[in-house]
Amino acid sequence: MTEIDINEILKEHVTLDIECIDRMYLNGYIPNLQVPGQLVNFLHHRGYEIPSPAMLGQMTDAYKATVEAFAKENDIPLFHFERGVRKDNIAAQYRERHGEQEGMLFIGIAQERAYAYKARKRTQGKKVFFDYSRQSVFVNHYYFYIQDDDFGPAFIKVCTYAPYAVKICLNGHEWAKRQSCKRGIAFQPLDNGFLTCDDPQALQEICDQLGPEQIQAFFDKWQTKLPWRLTPQDREAGYQYRLSIWQVEFSRTQVFDDPVRGRQWFEAIIRDNLDVGRPDRIQLVFEKRITKRTPGLFRTQVIEHGVNPSLHAYYKKTHVKQYFKENRALRTETTINNTRDFGIGKDISNLPFLQQLGRQVNRRLLDAQRISYDCVLSAQSLERIVQPTVTDDGQRTPALRLGEPRVMALLSALTSFVHIPNGFTNKTLREQVADLLGLDHAPYGAAQMSYDLRRLRLKGMIWRVPDSYRYHLTTYGRKVALFFAKLGARIFRQFLAALDTAQPVPLPLATAFEQVEQAVAQLVDHACFLPSAA
Repeated sequence: MTEIDINEILKEHVTLDIECIDRMYLNGYIPNLQVPGQLVNFLHHRGYEIPSPAMLGQMTDAYKATVEAFAKENDIPLFHFERGVRKDNIAAQYRERHGEQEGMLFIGIAQERAYAYKARKRTQGKKVFFDYSRQSVFVNHYYFYIQDDDFGPAFIKVCTYAPYAVKICLNGHEWAKRQSCKRGIAFQPLDNGFLTCDDPQALQEICDQLGPEQIQAFFDKWQTKLPWRLTPQDREAGYQYRLSIWQVEFSRTQVFDDPVRGRQWFEAIIRDNLDVGRPDRIQLVFEKRITKRTPGLFRTQVIEHGVNPSLHAYYKKTHVKQYFKENRALRTETTINNTRDFGIGKDISNLPFLQQLGRQVNRRLLDAQRISYDCVLSAQSLERIVQPTVTDDGQRTPALRLGEPRVMALLSALTSFVHIPNGFTNKTLREQVADLLGLDHAPYGAAQMSYDLRRLRLKGMIWRVPDSYRYHLTTYGRKVALFFAKLGARIFRQFLAALDTAQPVPLPLATAFEQVEQAVAQLVDHACFLPSAA
């Protein structure tokens, strides 16, 4: 069977390539209602001299009556969610019956956990005091399911207990679809995406425009249309909601001209990237250094749903996945569950930076997958690595012997720094090599690392930044490192494992290695220098 060229597939057989914000889950909170003292001030502002929890109960009852009156006046259904029911399925049924571009579909009521205020009564003589604290409680929430003229399907969830937290669910692809329709740009939709588009450049420009301003405008509009916990007087007194990012997904969708091409590409990637979730691989995707102190589990998962596999990798609380969407498109998707993973705050104003970061993660994952197939070397280039050589100025360069554990660990560690813009140092590379060698080998020290760095530099695989102790991989070094790492993982590891068993090497495996050995020997005997391959 002909070897699949994944780079050729992505270059020649992708008809639409779109980057867009996908699902967004936002928090709405009142900054000056987050600690007990602020709650007391709020009750005083509402005219209650004694900040009693009974006053909070009265306010909750009044809000409940307001919501019920709003639903009755506007003929909006009220639906009580049973525990375990999928809310999206209920919402889909209502949307099928709703034909308007904008309006309320229904109001859902669910009892769910919230981090709200509870009071503890305390007496001192004849005086009564109430101490408030934030605790986890089960309280009623109202889900306002909306059809918005700009964002399409959305919902706003309001907690009935102080401090009256709000959650908003939006979808960037749906926003882009609405804006494309308004501009007269024809397209065919995918579920949560695009299949075709008459003007891909204009569509990408639309996707790039979605930001904090559009989201804030959506929230401000529906604050005026829905029954709300805050009154105009509250807002004038400074009690205003601010939006923060709870979870956001950034996706890249590449549509193939033929589903078979997409299936070939994806199966090849699954086979060759099962270790993408390892710390030494995941840091090149997220451009973050990972040490033994970095929290979280770093792993790769391949999940099969029916006949459609998906590839998953994790960094702290951030999740990257790839899957074959509706048998037509490759979807690469980064989900950020905690912005603190990248050292930035959760305010909605940080969305543009997060979008840039999410897109970079998606691109680096695809780049890493493409580069793993772009490591072909000439026979003379291989000989230059595995044999001692002498440089033009007479410096003797020791060999990097294929299969030697230290050499294989060194070259595998180099692949971790393929995309790191700041390069690496003796210390950072040494830690990776030591981890790969494991406890079965002697300690790998700074002097050994210096010796290996000299070998790599004289063989043209790395270069040293002038007046520093920092190094970068050359293009040639990148190819060598990836080629040797792949060769070690695919061939030598399996062969050595077979040799370690008490059973003789299976005849087909022994025959295959004999053929490989003969072919390599033939290549070395007839080596010719190919500049483009080096």
